[in-house]
Amino acid sequence: MKASDETKMIIFNKLKAHMESMIPPFVVNVGKDPNSFEIIGNTPVPYGASKKMVPGMYFASIAMRKDSVVLYFFPCYSFPQIIETIPMLAKCLKGKTCFHFSKEDQINEKELSLLLEKGMDLWKKEGYLK
Repeated sequence: MKASDETKMIIFNKLKAHMESMIPPFVVNVGKDPNSFEIIGNTPVPYGASKKMVPGMYFASIAMRKDSVVLYFFPCYSFPQIIETIPMLAKCLKGKTCFHFSKEDQINEKELSLLLEKGMDLWKKEGYLK
């Protein structure tokens, strides 16, 4: 089901507010697209096969799409067991790390807060956050 522009903006702002509450310790990775928002860890880390240093490990981002708003949440990739703690949000998971939201009521804010907190704990444990 395609979400209206108004619904997408409400969903985007709700997700963004939760992500902004994680700053600090997370850092905003500034991009050019006003319809997206990304946060990364606050510790430079080697990344990829070349072990190139990046300013922080990617944590999560949101973006408006044609029919929905998507939340990419990288800790789900490395720690898939985190999904077991969020049964309502898990219904919106497509693939390993991408949640698609087209209705406001798909966002369970309690589970979203829990997901972000657990992800932050994992990033601290992995050394991606000071």
